[in-house]
Amino acid sequence: MPVLEFELDRDHVELNQLLKLTGVCDSGGAGKALVASGEVLVDGVTELRKTCKIRAGQTVRLEDVTIRVIDPSH
Repeated sequence: MPVLEFELDRDHVELNQLLKLTGVCDSGGAGKALVASGEVLVDGVTELRKTCKIRAGQTVRLEDVTIRVIDPSH
């Protein structure tokens, strides 16, 4: 299971954009479709809000990929 670390350089990133920025999907639109499908978990809970604000310390899972959002200053 691949684990990706995403360094957050601002207060938050929208979930669909996080999926795009980490290369899990090709576009923000594809990210929205993945979220709408109910396949994306945020901190272990299914997340259906496409623009959910993801902050440092949270974990996003999609199939066998885990994305850990980290604060680069720590």
